[in-house]
Amino acid sequence: MFEKIVLASGSPRRRELLNAAGYRHDVLVSNIEEKRRQGERPEDYVQRNAKEKAMAVCQSDPVAVAKAVVLAADTIVVAFDNEVLEKPADANEARRMLSKLSAKTHRVMTGYAICNGTTGEVIECKTVQTQVLFRPLYADEVERYIASGEPFDKAGSYGIQGQALTFVESLEGSYTNVVGLPMAEVVLALRRMLPMIED
Repeated sequence: MFEKIVLASGSPRRRELLNAAGYRHDVLVSNIEEKRRQGERPEDYVQRNAKEKAMAVCQSDPVAVAKAVVLAADTIVVAFDNEVLEKPADANEARRMLSKLSAKTHRVMTGYAICNGTTGEVIECKTVQTQVLFRPLYADEVERYIASGEPFDKAGSYGIQGQALTFVESLEGSYTNVVGLPMAEVVLALRRMLPMIED
């Protein structure tokens, strides 16, 4: 039924994770507005974003996604007080977020959605959570990290696969979920839909 995978995301980290799992794929980026609704739970918010991204790609280029599994995802960080931390707008916001995460446990949530590219139907849509504890962060290392530019395209102002790996004291749950795609769950879903694609 399905012949290929289309990743509805411009994230290089999600592309790398799929490649590492042995799945070749095409990339089509959706440009939906990611805006949390009043009273919307964080887990519902990331799930809705993922679903809307996948559906938008299905509608934008029906020929490119015909006979494809369309995979989309959205990742947020939820601080200890339930504040949703997305990508920082500037250095001040990155500094505030990192200070808020210092010496505390936060949750990383990734919602992922898989659509039938031919029909546009949503086949699977789930949210995966990981608990992450940061050690205390020193002001000078926060400033060096911000100066590196790494925080600015990442939820919560950090990337666990980069320099911020040294900030993490412990982690409970999926590591790849924190990177941006919960691979154990996604691969199980893909295996149900199409055979493994080898490089």
